[in-house]
Amino acid sequence: MPDTADKPYVIDPMLSAKTIAARIEDLARAIRAEFSGSDKLVVVGLLRGSFVFIADLVRELDMNVEVDFVETSSYGNTMESSREVRILKDLRGDIAGRDVLVVEDIVDTGHTLAHVLHLLASRHPRKLRTIALLDKPSRREADVTADWTGFEIPDEFVVGYGIDYAQRNRNLPFIGKVRFTGAGAAE
Repeated sequence: MPDTADKPYVIDPMLSAKTIAARIEDLARAIRAEFSGSDKLVVVGLLRGSFVFIADLVRELDMNVEVDFVETSSYGNTMESSREVRILKDLRGDIAGRDVLVVEDIVDTGHTLAHVLHLLASRHPRKLRTIALLDKPSRREADVTADWTGFEIPDEFVVGYGIDYAQRNRNLPFIGKVRFTGAGAAE
């Protein structure tokens, strides 16, 4: 458990590092089967939350991959999505006619993933698929579903394994639920 002396919350573990690793192995098998005829898969991570997931996932793919990133913003340092998706960093490469896998850390309202998929589809990839480590279907506002999902979770605010709260806790090797302990903790 991380030091919480300077934080008005504690983190209750939900998904262990071992559980996550086993699920990624299963997901990688399904992805390899889907893209078995591809000469090179373009794996697009949505920054920043997906960076740990994408690193572990591509190591399990055992196929030619190219990694690129899109950075979006819809949360800032708050716990609620603004529902306004801004592209802060776009792809460096061309995806026209190529097989593309979009990697998302968590699908919550769905606005970010829907926006990114619309943007990437307009660039005419040969195949466009999505994977999300976590899914909160109870919060969905946009009509979007990932092709593969690691874990469906309840409507809890989570951190770890790349996912942050105000740029903290990304480095935790597990996924944990944030539980606030002090007055004025949730901003």
